[in-house]
Amino acid sequence: MIRKGCLIILILLFNGASGSDAPVNQYAQWQNGPPQEIDFFPIAVWLQNPANAAKYKQAGINTYVALWRGPTAQQLADLKEAGMKVICHQNKAGLQHADDPTIIGWMHGDEPDNAQSLGRGKGYGPPIEPSKIVEGYNRIRKADPTRPVLLNLGQGVAWDQWHGRGVRTNHPEDYPQYLKGCDIASFDIYPAAHDKPQVAGNLWYVARGVERLVKWTEGKKPVWNCIECTRIHNPTEKATPHEVRCEVWMSIIHGSTGLVYFVHEWEPKFNESALLSDPSMLSAVTALNKQIAGLAPVLNSPTIAGGAAVSSDNNAVPIASMVKRRAGETYVFAVAMRGDKTTATFTLRDLPGAGSVEVLGENRAVTMQNGVFTDSFGPWDVHLYRIP
Repeated sequence: MIRKGCLIILILLFNGASGSDAPVNQYAQWQNGPPQEIDFFPIAVWLQNPANAAKYKQAGINTYVALWRGPTAQQLADLKEAGMKVICHQNKAGLQHADDPTIIGWMHGDEPDNAQSLGRGKGYGPPIEPSKIVEGYNRIRKADPTRPVLLNLGQGVAWDQWHGRGVRTNHPEDYPQYLKGCDIASFDIYPAAHDKPQVAGNLWYVARGVERLVKWTEGKKPVWNCIECTRIHNPTEKATPHEVRCEVWMSIIHGSTGLVYFVHEWEPKFNESALLSDPSMLSAVTALNKQIAGLAPVLNSPTIAGGAAVSSDNNAVPIASMVKRRAGETYVFAVAMRGDKTTATFTLRDLPGAGSVEVLGENRAVTMQNGVFTDSFGPWDVHLYRIP
């Protein structure tokens, strides 16, 4: 958990021995799962029309998650033509195309942890019981054990007081049970566009949810998460490109190994593919996805446990960081976890020398002396460092 007013060192250890830069393949156990190439990092979009697949491909999206009333044979054909992978429900058409490499996983419902509708005008009942999710998971696995099963959970993963869970509000102990019913764990919370003051503007809830999923799965399952980039239901607020970049990198730094953009919008009017109608956001997301794809071999390498110590001169702004090594180079990915300014000091283990530290994508460098360098962070800033 992130605690305000504390200096925290957040260095996460993924699979693999500390200090090794051998790639981490989380999907090797599934013959027909996500691509196993080291340069593949899942960057997905949620519940979109396959007719737009080519446009999303240009934006750096490589995967669809969920299909409206699908999959159908036509939807799968459209995605295949665009070179787009998909995680979809295991319906009749899906199983009939079980030999199609376009399908890389099965979708196991959405937000079963939320209160469930009893029908129009009839209110809501309790969430689906975790045992039912596990039963469904076993059926999906029995029908096709060659692909992973993705379960997407709601904002209760990050926010215990989420009233949308009904009678199970403030029961986080449910989640380790839900996670027994999936191979890939995912969740969504959208703080920039949130309408509740406890969450609104607190981007760190995204990181908190990822961190909890990693903990609840004991680091044994891939963790993905959804990212906001539209107004959703908020008529006055939405994430800025800067905030979207922050949410993406704080997710990765805290253990997310797959991203799912939520691009629907209901205000001022319904727009299923609102990202495609927002030139500035689309440009920013495209550049962000291109950067992640370029760093995929690094991101798919093990995190170096204890690779760096990080301190902040503003106690109210902890800096979260992650250290990777790849092809003889060291990478430090860092994000300011609050919306205020600070100066961070990084002390690198096993790199006691001096030299120049490149700040990726910013056309600048900082100087390292005796394995230590400092840098300034603005509100929700992200800095990515490469050291020869």
